[in-house]
This record gives sequence, C-alpha cells and structure tokens, in this order.
Amino acid sequence: MKDARRPRSIRFRLTMSYLVAMIVVISVYAAFVFLFVNRKMSNFFDDQLRVDFDWASDMLHQAPNGDLKTYEETGEDDSPWLRVFNIKGEVIYETPEAKRNPIAGSDRMAAVPDEKIISVDYTRPPMRVMSGRALISGQPRIVQVAKRVSLIKNDLRQFLYLLLLGLPIEIVLSGLGGYALARRALAPVDRMAEQARQITANRLKDRLPVDNPKDELGKLATVFNQVLTRLESSFDQMRRFTSDASHELRTPLTAIRSVGEVGLRGKRDEAGYREIIGSMLEEVDGLSRLVDRLLLLSRADSGDAVLNSEDINLSSLAEEVAAQLEVLAEEKQQSISVQEKGEPHWKGDRLVLRQALINLVDNAIKYTQDGGRITISVAQMAKNAVIDVIDNGPGIPAELQSRVFDRFYRVDKSRSRDHGGTGLGLAIAKTGVEVQGGTLSLEPSNGAGGSIFRITLPQGS
Repeated sequence: MKDARRPRSIRFRLTMSYLVAMIVVISVYAAFVFLFVNRKMSNFFDDQLRVDFDWASDMLHQAPNGDLKTYEETGEDDSPWLRVFNIKGEVIYETPEAKRNPIAGSDRMAAVPDEKIISVDYTRPPMRVMSGRALISGQPRIVQVAKRVSLIKNDLRQFLYLLLLGLPIEIVLSGLGGYALARRALAPVDRMAEQARQITANRLKDRLPVDNPKDELGKLATVFNQVLTRLESSFDQMRRFTSDASHELRTPLTAIRSVGEVGLRGKRDEAGYREIIGSMLEEVDGLSRLVDRLLLLSRADSGDAVLNSEDINLSSLAEEVAAQLEVLAEEKQQSISVQEKGEPHWKGDRLVLRQALINLVDNAIKYTQDGGRITISVAQMAKNAVIDVIDNGPGIPAELQSRVFDRFYRVDKSRSRDHGGTGLGLAIAKTGVEVQGGTLSLEPSNGAGGSIFRITLPQGS
C-alpha cells in the first residue's frame, strides 16, 4: 500500500520539494521581517516615550500660585498621559488622559524613578510607563509618562495581515515556478526516454540525445550511449559468432550425413562398413574438438575459466611444444628451433599457456610453405617475459592484420579446410593469454617477410 500511495512522478516530487522548501524559506523570511519590524517599532515607540518625558520636563513650570502648568496648553483629546510627583511621592499634577486611564501601581513605579520603560499588560489598554527625575522651575520632581501599546500593535497587526495575505500567493507562484523548473530540468529525460523506447535489437545504432555532456543528465546519457555501443558491438559479435559457428558445425554434420547415406545405398562387407564408420568418427572427432574450443571461449568470455598458478620454465615449455609439433613440421620438410635469452620464468596456468603456444606454432606450420622454418624465441626482460613465434611464410597483408584474432576468421579460406582449420586457433590463443593477464599481438616483420606473433607475460601475474 505504501508503494501505491507514493507519487511516482519525479517531476511531482521535485515540485513538492521545491514548494516545501520555498514555504519554509518564505515563512522564515516573513517571521524574520515581522520580528525585525516589531523590534524597530518597539524601539521607535520607546524613543517617543522618552521624547514625551523630555517634553514634559521642559514644558512644565510652576505658576505663582504653586500649581504646575505647561507652556503650551493641550486639549483633553490630545493631551499625553503624564503625572508629576514631588519628592514625597505625592501627585502634584496629572493630565486628563492620565485621569481617564489610571494605571494601577504607577505610584510604586514612581518610587523608583530609574527612567526604565516598563510594560503594563494588565491594564486596558496595555501601556508602557517611564518614570524619571527632572527639575521643574528649579524644584526636583518625578515625572511619569505613558503611552498606549495599542498604537503600535494595530500597525503590527495590519503588517502581519499583509504578510499572511501574500503568503498563499507566494506559495502558488512558487508551486508554478517549481513545476516549470522541474519540467524544464527533466525535459532531457523525457527525450531520452522517448528515444530509448524506439531502440530495439535492430536499431542499436541509435543513441540517446545529449543536450549538455557536462551536466548530470548529459553524463548519464553519455554512459547509456557507451553501454549501447558495447551492446551493439556484442550483438554484432554474437551474430558473426552464430553465423560462423553454424557454418562450421554444418560442414562436419553434412559430411557425416553424406557418408552415412552413401553407406546405406548398398550392401558392403565388413571392411567397407569399417571405412565408412571410420570416416564418420573422424568427422565426429573434429566436431568434438570444435565444440570444446567453443566451450573454452565461452567460459573465458563469461569469466568462469578456472586457472591454476605454478612456476613455469618458459624455455622447457617451448622445447616441449616444438617436440610435440615436430612431426607435423617434418611432413612439410619444415624445421622448428627454439632460441633462449636468459632464464625466462613465469607464474600462471601451464596448460592454458601451453595450448596457446601450440595454436600459434600449429598456425605457423599450416601457413608456412614447404621447407620453411619456424622459430620459438623466449626471453626474459626487465618487467616481463616474451615468447615470439616467428615463421618465414608469406606473411599477413596489412589490411587483414587487424582481424587475424577474430573467431572463425581465416586469411586463406581456400586452404583452411585442407589444413583442418576452423579459424579458432588464434582466437583461443589470444583468449588463453589475456585471461592470465598477458597480451598476444602480431608484430611487424620489418620487411623480412613471414609473421611474428608475440606473447608478453608481465612478471608478478
């Protein structure tokens, strides 16, 4: 139920977040302004009260009959609240305003004439009172003045009403502004979503629009486009792999079927059937080897290949591979030699590295002319060990060198079937080396002809 009630629209949530933030900001700002104005008006009110005190001290004088009077007569309606006490605390003068609105306890306040302003909230209306000493006609007197607080409270109330009246308008405007900002900010997301809906397995060349590659949404779109590029590459490889694998599997299966159909056309003796079955088993054996190689590549691609780690004497490994493939080389009157530089050692999976080296040497034997020579060079460098497989064959054209490690790719397709090649040898060799942290590359022959395949194995792998 919680997930059902939760708004799904990011635009809505951004708008609400912006609106809540603006309400908090506006409310805090309005409260700050109100308190500031309240303080300013209160200080101004107190200053006016002190002005009344100074006015009373200056304008009061004692008449010849002993009564106190002001130099300027004020009417009953505009007279200030004013009381004057003698030193004994007796009231000797008060204005009509003071008589109409007596303040309980004003006598006690006059007994402490420290010129402090005291708020009296228990009267109606509330007042502020100030009592202080002054000389009137040369006689020490206590002057007490007061003002109604309602004078500033009415102004503050009106100001508060004005703030509260503007708050809903500001909230509505903030909500509309927040929605407009959220809509504008998320417009690239809508365009990316619309474009992403149209991308299918057949349209992987399409990319998401990138309005600004430097902002967050632009970086996100760039990352998605990079993912699409990798997906496009993977799909292309998968299509080529599926097509090539289907082609390679079809050939031995067709051969097996053809041999079987020929064998069933007539009666044969035991030797004839044995020959037919032997031919079929040869094709099955080749098919099994092809499936095993495909399985090895699949495990390496998925990261499921299990590797051992042991110290390998690379010179001994090269000698072992040369001895194993020497029979194949002799059939073509070729020679295989091993050259050593230093005492190269490396720590890794011996069987995987051995298979990679066998594939390289086997490839060199297949594509080197009769009477050619193949050299396996092993060397220990400062930071890595290097194994070179060098032949003096026809070499590989420059325009084809970038594809020699592609699966099922064969430079000389017309001769591959005669040689029993599937186009997987170099791909498996490269995978076997790279899965252990090394590199396999085709090096330039510097115009000497032939090919140089180099395995580089970093130390400490």
